[in-house]
Amino acid sequence: MAPITVDAVSKAFRIPTVRRDTIREHVFGVLRPQQFHRLQALDSVSFELRAGETLGIMGRNGSGKSTLLKILCGVYPPDRGRVERRAAVTPILDLGVGWNPELDAVDNVCLIGSVMGLSLAEIRRSMDEMLAFAELQEFANLKLAHYSSGMSSRLAYAVAFQAVREVLVLDEIFAVGDAGFRQRCEERYRQLHAKGHTVLLVSHDPRAVTSFCDRALLLDHGRVVAEDTPRQIAERYVSSLTSQAAGV
Repeated sequence: MAPITVDAVSKAFRIPTVRRDTIREHVFGVLRPQQFHRLQALDSVSFELRAGETLGIMGRNGSGKSTLLKILCGVYPPDRGRVERRAAVTPILDLGVGWNPELDAVDNVCLIGSVMGLSLAEIRRSMDEMLAFAELQEFANLKLAHYSSGMSSRLAYAVAFQAVREVLVLDEIFAVGDAGFRQRCEERYRQLHAKGHTVLLVSHDPRAVTSFCDRALLLDHGRVVAEDTPRQIAERYVSSLTSQAAGV
């Protein structure tokens, strides 16, 4: 049975049509009802994530990828349709949310690792491994307030990779950090895949999709417009970018 089934999922947002940036606009705007337009982020999206496979999802900015991931991970409820999750899901997206900048790396790893389902014993056993993965051993006792965004991201990925359950949801994982860190992420992914983990990979990178995915989907304006081999989907995605740049 598929770990995740998405059946006719739709999601829309109400977007204000008039921005109120100044105090005067807010004060006088109280007397006038705010106008909204409806943004249909997802429109009847359906697919299955099969056990043991890596499914790639591609699409231009605004195609609904982030909204779909947040629905799959339980951040947003769908307006219509249903999502059935039959396995534990580890999301690797919006990493770094929940860090305490006044705590050092070790304390933050304990905090976030616990939230992600690791026991304190597991965290203690794997602390050195996580810090080494992120190349932050010498900064372990430095407050995160003094970390760069890249350092924080590497630490977040190191914790998330350690906390992986049956299904792994990845958002642009191979676009983070320098070449060495991306190589470690790729190797860690291969290890997880070899152990039979099911993976959903969202990426703008054709190389990542063709290299790591077994099957792929293309999203456009909130709809699944194609399901094919990773190479075919990557080619269609690149073609859509070329058409957009040419104004077609």
